[in-house]
Amino acid sequence: EIFLPALIEKKNMEPTGRGYVEIGIEAKAKNEKDASFVLGWSHEDILTALMKNFLDSYKDLPFAVYQIQTKFRHEPRAKSGLLRGREFIMKDLYSFHASEEDFSRYYEKVKTSYARIFKRCGLNAIETLAAGGVFTASNTHEFQVLADVGEDVIYVCDRCGYAENKEIAGDKSGDACKKCSGTVREEKSIEVGNTFPLGTKYSQALNLRYTDKDGERKYVVMGSYGIGLGRVMGTIVEIHHDEKGITWPESVAPYQMHLIEIRNSKSEIRNAGEKIYKEFIDDGQEVLYDDREDVSAGEKFADADLIGIPTRIVISDRTLAQHAAEVKHRNSADATLVPLEKLRYGIE
Repeated sequence: EIFLPALIEKKNMEPTGRGYVEIGIEAKAKNEKDASFVLGWSHEDILTALMKNFLDSYKDLPFAVYQIQTKFRHEPRAKSGLLRGREFIMKDLYSFHASEEDFSRYYEKVKTSYARIFKRCGLNAIETLAAGGVFTASNTHEFQVLADVGEDVIYVCDRCGYAENKEIAGDKSGDACKKCSGTVREEKSIEVGNTFPLGTKYSQALNLRYTDKDGERKYVVMGSYGIGLGRVMGTIVEIHHDEKGITWPESVAPYQMHLIEIRNSKSEIRNAGEKIYKEFIDDGQEVLYDDREDVSAGEKFADADLIGIPTRIVISDRTLAQHAAEVKHRNSADATLVPLEKLRYGIE
């Protein structure tokens, strides 16, 4: 795991031809006449230059590094909150290999891992063939989630799931699938991740080579892979919501339980709420505790639905009279009373 700077030297962007025009922001160092910096919109270039200090022999390969870091884009149409911004958080991964064969094995592993990650996030991400853009000349793969608010257009087979981005697809809705006898349909989607076979584009431009077993100097084969974390979160909300608010999947919810006090002038409710909260915290549970005063029950319930924590627990005069708490799951219309002594042992 690494953490590269957000400001990178322009000289490392120039050899590949991608340059800093994509960013449009340049800063001059006060005491360095020849050093100028740009905001890092991607780190293939700077990392290739850096790896020249660490990769020299076939024994050093394969090698992979990743980071979770801020990225920048000269985005002319920043909108839709986290779905399209000029500054965002990305998990980016870079791999270095002695051969295309070794790279291909690793590339497939990453695609499989990404598919698992998105599934655990509650997203049905479709692996989609796409163009390389400014990253590489070869075809790449995107992970696309179908959504009406999506700005991408993909063509996906209704039988085998094979998909292509509209940028490279020669299909139209209703065509026969290229892989099976299914039918292609056009869909709007949101890109949540991507994988790029880089070949030797960057290693040749920045002279990153290694010595093989026969003593021959060869260019390192590379790949890069990314997941836009903020965009994933925004996509989860677009997929998992109702008319009242968010319905977070349990696997990615910011808290698992939303504990609410419906308080009167007595102190019993506060004491019970604090006791339950402490027990949950001591057990390592993630709990959002709403102990606000002078806020109506209706407002607290509305806020709970809006925030969308999977399980809501309510303490009130009515529940304490039965030595219980009211438990309701966000996706359920029904609430049940659970004895206080059973709360900390898990809520089904």
